[in-house]
Amino acid sequence: MQTLQVDTPSQPYPIHIGKGLLADFSLFAPHIGKKAAIVTNDTVAALYLDALTAMLRDNGVDTFAVVLEDGEVHKNHQSLGKIYDALLEHRADRQTAVLALGGGVVGDTAGFAAATYQRGVPLIQIPTTLLSQVDSSVGGKTAVNHPLGKNMIGAFYQPKAVIADLDTLNTLPPREFSAGMAEVIKYALLGDAAFLQQLETQMPQLMAKDADALAQTVAHCCRMKAEIVAQDETEQGVRAYLNLGHTFGHAIEAETGYGTWLHGEAVAAGMVLAAKLSQRLGYLHDDDVARVRRVLQAADLPVQAPDFPFERWLGHMRHDKKVQHGQMRFVTLSRLGQAQITTIDDEALLRDVIAAA
Repeated sequence: MQTLQVDTPSQPYPIHIGKGLLADFSLFAPHIGKKAAIVTNDTVAALYLDALTAMLRDNGVDTFAVVLEDGEVHKNHQSLGKIYDALLEHRADRQTAVLALGGGVVGDTAGFAAATYQRGVPLIQIPTTLLSQVDSSVGGKTAVNHPLGKNMIGAFYQPKAVIADLDTLNTLPPREFSAGMAEVIKYALLGDAAFLQQLETQMPQLMAKDADALAQTVAHCCRMKAEIVAQDETEQGVRAYLNLGHTFGHAIEAETGYGTWLHGEAVAAGMVLAAKLSQRLGYLHDDDVARVRRVLQAADLPVQAPDFPFERWLGHMRHDKKVQHGQMRFVTLSRLGQAQITTIDDEALLRDVIAAA
């Protein structure tokens, strides 16, 4: 097991990464009291809920479960209300821990419930997908979607701990695993050119779920995110770089219907568009864009965005959280391995970039 520390101003906390961690009560004990709510979805519940519940109850923790429907389309106020209902029905108090057992949808929704129930109860993130292990479970972003925009209703709320059991990746479907690889590749593109080269070399082992390669990769991504979050907990500066590809990607998700494209798939296509935008701005060369496409394709990810009218793209992107004073701001690449924020006023440029995709 590897343990990393996230040092945020509001609350420092550990990230535990390893195999068999769901059975290790010592990782939960410092952060959990006599009662806990396990929030999960119906897919993950069938795999891991009984074992986690038994482990906690064997150690004297009274538990109850909230099982949501699986999928991004259920990251909404209805699911949030179901969590609140269960917390109230079981008379949860401010010492009742919320355990988010699942991927990014469960982590974001349960996290927002924990942030707002009685103005904040303990939260433990237990990510079971590659995407959530390397990205969404770390950093304290919690939210639900709105029909007009993704993650528009939420809060920054740090967990007490992140417990990433790599064994859960063995049951992850190939498409979900590839979606997680999009976030892994994102870290390399925005801040670590050497890591990009490593991914290009190791991608066959990673896609085969080689245990050592996966452990190193998850830890590297968590370390990168922990360093960024420690510098900028509430996304006032460098943390926005973690949204590389997300402005375009969120537009794809909103337009096609949440869940039609997995989040990582939409981000992958979005990163190609971000690379093309960076190229048009004079930062990247043709071979850089080709390299971005190749590494994404090696992870079985889409590199072509869906075709829909530019006015629809524009409408979605104007709802992006990076918009300031009505101006659209994009994460671009000054070079592979180095991100920046660029304000774009030229709608014709964006139209050309999207059309050329």
